[in-house]
Amino acid sequence: MILVIFTGSRYADWRLIDKGRVLHGFRTAGINSYIQDENFVNQLLNKNTQLLYNAEKIRKIFFFGAGASSKDRQDKTAKIFETFFTHAKVKVDHDLAASALSTFGDEKGIIGIIGSGSNAAFYTGKKIIENNYGLGYILADEGSTNWLARQVLKDFLTDSLPNGIRERLLIKHTMDRKIILEKMYNSPNPNIFLTSFADFILENKKDPYIASIVKRGLEIFVKTYLIPLSDQYPDQTIHFTGSVANNYSDWLREIGAEYHLNIGTILKDPIQNLVKYYINKN
Repeated sequence: MILVIFTGSRYADWRLIDKGRVLHGFRTAGINSYIQDENFVNQLLNKNTQLLYNAEKIRKIFFFGAGASSKDRQDKTAKIFETFFTHAKVKVDHDLAASALSTFGDEKGIIGIIGSGSNAAFYTGKKIIENNYGLGYILADEGSTNWLARQVLKDFLTDSLPNGIRERLLIKHTMDRKIILEKMYNSPNPNIFLTSFADFILENKKDPYIASIVKRGLEIFVKTYLIPLSDQYPDQTIHFTGSVANNYSDWLREIGAEYHLNIGTILKDPIQNLVKYYINKN
């Protein structure tokens, strides 16, 4: 039995596979090794009846997650899973690798993620070439839900939001200056608070204010990540995964075309194609 996991900061998608078919699929809270500790992961594992029931049957685990880019964090995550799944061999890699496998398979190209966070890299068909991107929701994540929510909240706090959007925001989210600052500076998971605004932003996609910040975020992403990568690896197709890339794909393609970038596939969630990849490989 194989277990495939893809996780961002907000959600984790799990698939249990046996004899070439998916036995169980479910979604849990996300796992980010920079933020959640071992206790959080253990509690999540022990609360799931499917994982508890099948723990000893699982022989291979493929875990892809935000924050799992460094060797020490990969080893830390692998150890947690190996302790719970005592008969399993665990492979841990970061979310860019999952996005690359789900779109390129074994072909090379440039892969981008714009979801709760954002990142991009060149994929050789076998591995991600490391770069200086992926600095997280405080220093980077341009164009992502985290970045978009920060713009909205900053404008809310400085009384810069247009009245219509401000009223709709307060109907959707009960908050004030004290609540926002407490969530951002004193809560253990401020990124989860930021991603909670994803639905509001999408619901108001046609509003000129929201449209302007989404387009600005996507253009900053293109300039910051894709143009340097495209210059370094010319004539490469660029595939995407992530909710923002998917939900605003028309705008992303328009901006990409302005900068003469070859944007190909845009997937919201990598998990289905990851499952197909590992079924074919195993």
